[in-house]
Amino acid sequence: MKKIIKLAMTVLIFAAPFGVQADGQAIYDKHCKGCHVAGVGNAPKPGDAASWEARIAKGEDAMLAVVVAGKGAMPPKGTCATCDETTLRAAINVLISQ
Repeated sequence: MKKIIKLAMTVLIFAAPFGVQADGQAIYDKHCKGCHVAGVGNAPKPGDAASWEARIAKGEDAMLAVVVAGKGAMPPKGTCATCDETTLRAAINVLISQ
């Protein structure tokens, strides 16, 4: 029984980051992609290194603060009022990895 519990805990520990990343992709697709791909309200576009360079240099915490508070045309949490900070971080990472 102890072996089964250890195995289950190991699987959960290693699976958690993949679940968060999957949530990040889903949140990005539903709440971020529409505006960022089109550049609505000067939203930085995925893959536009020049637009992202200064933002990335400030760090993930600074980007998260902007997403949580909203900026310009982007509402707080980018229209995902139910998102927690972990999920928002995952969505940010999806966006900046493109």
